[in-house]
Amino acid sequence: MESICSSLEPMFPCREAAIETLGELIGDSSEAYPSAIYLFGHSGTGKTALTRAFLKECGKRQKVRTAHLNAIECYTTKIMLEILLDSLAPEQGDSVKVDNMLDFVEQLRRYAAPRAKAQGFLIAVDNAERLRDMDANVLPVLLRLQELTNLNLCVILLSQLPFEKFYNKTGLGEIICLHLAQYNKAETQRILGSDFKQVRNQLLEQFAQDKKRLEICQEAVTEDFYNNYLNLFLSVFYKACRDVPELQLTSSKCLSIYLEPVLDGTVDATDISRLWRHIAGPLRSALTQIYMRIEKSAEETEDFTAIEDQSVRKLAQSLELPYYAKYLLIAAFLASHNAANQDKRLFVKHHGKQRKRMQTVNARAKTTEKMSTTLGPKSFSIDRLLAIFYAILEEKVGLTCNLLSQISTLVHLKLLSFVSGEQNIMDGSARLQCTIGLEFVLQIGKVVGFNVRQYLCDFM
Repeated sequence: MESICSSLEPMFPCREAAIETLGELIGDSSEAYPSAIYLFGHSGTGKTALTRAFLKECGKRQKVRTAHLNAIECYTTKIMLEILLDSLAPEQGDSVKVDNMLDFVEQLRRYAAPRAKAQGFLIAVDNAERLRDMDANVLPVLLRLQELTNLNLCVILLSQLPFEKFYNKTGLGEIICLHLAQYNKAETQRILGSDFKQVRNQLLEQFAQDKKRLEICQEAVTEDFYNNYLNLFLSVFYKACRDVPELQLTSSKCLSIYLEPVLDGTVDATDISRLWRHIAGPLRSALTQIYMRIEKSAEETEDFTAIEDQSVRKLAQSLELPYYAKYLLIAAFLASHNAANQDKRLFVKHHGKQRKRMQTVNARAKTTEKMSTTLGPKSFSIDRLLAIFYAILEEKVGLTCNLLSQISTLVHLKLLSFVSGEQNIMDGSARLQCTIGLEFVLQIGKVVGFNVRQYLCDFM
């Protein structure tokens, strides 16, 4: 097992502790496995990739049969059970038909026969929260599968939810829980920086036909240069997104823009301040499109900001949301980009007379760098979101479950993101932030006939 863990650690930086814990729990195939392990954490923390690689190595180096499936793909219990049996069969190609959990358990017991060379069985189920929607006996049987089959078998459940969300009236057995926490900024930079050689080779291949640019690229693109770029990139993106695969994709797209003045010879590769002024605008523009997969052709790169804004307008106009969800999204943007102490002045009609002092006038004379819409979104509470929502909505609407469910819809669409208290949305202690940009929310405002700029401190 030590050899398996040592081979996985270079593949998953900053996950050495989780790999070591998983190795200690599973051990060798000759040792008894735990009956079930629950692996949970936010999206983009490496749960699926780590488990898949771990099972693959166990299948290669030990006499272990493994099965990995995604519960989203199994819309019936029968499909899920047959996929598991096909993966765990002693001989590939043995197709077994089962109709219920009893047949599934009986078939697994037959795998304990002498002809089955495997000494252990590992089953991983991704998006395990979907098991709650299947037959009532599926989840309890999977947790006790080792006991029911008398096999050296372990079931690994993967989910974004804590295991407390799985409890039902009949109760569930004990399970070992392993939490994969989100990466901090230093860990995220280390993970993105581990792709340096691959990124550099791609750039060299891209400029293979241009000798001048190829030479500049070979000299300028060093590990320090790439780490400086990642530091600037994360200073903009880390608060809004911590999904590592998404950050890898976006950083690779923005690198070519960051590199342009260096390749043209107008900026030195060590002049970080000038490179930051060059990349700041495109990075903020890219921040409004994260998760949206808006592509642009090579001919469009000259007018980057204009093309990006045009794409955002088209996306905002084509986005189909319920009427109140659009107002909730506007309220979330206003809560993210206005100070809380300005809410009374912005949203209450008779807020009293405000004296103008020279200090107040100078404080509001904001430059572009100090504008809230440029600095990025700030977190807000559910109570503040709903207060702004009711203030900007002309008609009276009751606070219903349907209205609160639309907040969850916006989070699922990545238009809002949780900062803290993800499981406490009903008691109001959760804090969120809005991930869309100004151009996007302006288009949403036009669709419902609402002037967003009128309620932003930056434009008053």
